[in-house]
Amino acid sequence: MSKTSVELLAKDLNHAGGVYCPNPLADMKLWNSHPKVYLDVAHTGQAKCPYCGTVYQLKDGEHFHGH
Repeated sequence: MSKTSVELLAKDLNHAGGVYCPNPLADMKLWNSHPKVYLDVAHTGQAKCPYCGTVYQLKDGEHFHGH
């Protein structure tokens, strides 16, 4: 499985401050990956997928201003 790190901009996060994995930003296709999971990135600035180990993190200097 993947051990990828994906750098995100604040605009890449959804309204709640998260992303889903698998994610096209990690060059993943839904049909050849694991079940879709929600990862909360805004809370700590990064989140790791429990299935594939991909780490999604906010780029330095990016800040999420959610709803």
